[in-house]
Amino acid sequence: MSKNGSITITLDDSNASASMPLLGGTLGPQVADIRKLYSQLGIFTYDPGYGETASCESKITYIDGDEGVLLYRGYPIEQLAEKSDFIEVCYLLMHGELPTAKQLEEYRKAVTNHTMVHEQLRRFYDGFRRDAHPMAIMCGVVGAMAAFYHDNLDINDERQREVAAFRLIAKVPTIAAMAYKYALGQPFVYPRNDLSYAANFLYMLNSVPAEPYEVSPVLARAMDLILILHADHEQNASTSTVRLAGSTGANPFACIAAGIAALWGPAHGGANEAVLKMLGEIGTKDKIPAFIEQVKDKNSGVKLMGFGHRVYKNFDPRAKIMKETCHEVLAELGIKDEPLLDMAMEMERIALTDEYFISRKLYPNVDFYSGIILKAMGIPTSMFTVIFAVARTVGWVSQWKEMIEDPSQRIGRPRQIYTGADTRDYQAIKTRG
Repeated sequence: MSKNGSITITLDDSNASASMPLLGGTLGPQVADIRKLYSQLGIFTYDPGYGETASCESKITYIDGDEGVLLYRGYPIEQLAEKSDFIEVCYLLMHGELPTAKQLEEYRKAVTNHTMVHEQLRRFYDGFRRDAHPMAIMCGVVGAMAAFYHDNLDINDERQREVAAFRLIAKVPTIAAMAYKYALGQPFVYPRNDLSYAANFLYMLNSVPAEPYEVSPVLARAMDLILILHADHEQNASTSTVRLAGSTGANPFACIAAGIAALWGPAHGGANEAVLKMLGEIGTKDKIPAFIEQVKDKNSGVKLMGFGHRVYKNFDPRAKIMKETCHEVLAELGIKDEPLLDMAMEMERIALTDEYFISRKLYPNVDFYSGIILKAMGIPTSMFTVIFAVARTVGWVSQWKEMIEDPSQRIGRPRQIYTGADTRDYQAIKTRG
């Protein structure tokens, strides 16, 4: 960070004032350093949702929502999606630089060697109902990893943090696939270390012991892209949750479980699941115009899912990549007459041509296209957020690691505006009216 002057805050009623430094990062707007605001003026700031507040200093991800820019460690997401793969992106997010060929080989091997889970962990699944949401299972089983890797884990030791990272990045896909198989009543499938990260995940999801299963290279690449595009996204709700939990010194597996819980919300990781639910509620392609009219009516209360983004005020850069991949997947699978997907393509066409959508920059976002891709691949909507969690695990771990290594970080402790009752005395029950 660099200091770029200061601002002065003056209280009108007392003329008391304080000077606050202006800090600047590599990219993005200046930030007022208000850490001494209370000690100097006796006031706090009020920022529900922390939309105008920088909670930390980070070198991992940068977003320019107005320009539709997403950078991982300075590299544009478009370049990484085109030229890299998920494991290389994992290394980049964790270590800050792209690996050499030798470093990538060693890193890939280290992740691969941790893909199996402890056999006792399998028993946890028997405690869940068969119809349990897989995100509920993910929260429970990932949190339970703390019981297997707790006594000998010192988060202040760099090597032990690295091993914890390997375990999470490698085992979360296995845990996710087991949650899926459990719901189906099918046998758990062990990972195959001869496959790529994305191909292995698809293999564990789709194969059965009774017959051979070959992973399509097109579908494996599509899954790899989904993982890359969702790997990290600045200080979103789930990432902030991981950092807040981690600031207490909690076990990293418990921190990631907290992140998974936050991701489960429909306003966050559940958005792509909500896209398919919206299309299902519309029903048929011929009813889309009537639905669009309801969306345009402010009094209807009808919400449009999968279009626009809280951060991106322009086209979501991840959506551009997913759009191309979406059509490649549909072509690979030979899908032409699937009603739900036909509806999705019609919604896309309208959004890109209707002035209402264009003027409000309600472009299809990454959730819209990833939902279509996963649906086309035969993955049920209940698993969409789980796949998001698989991708985001490396981002959470990278952010957790960065926070632990940052000497300026303290335990998270937001303030509040208290609007409850003023001080009052306790009344005996017989005197209460």
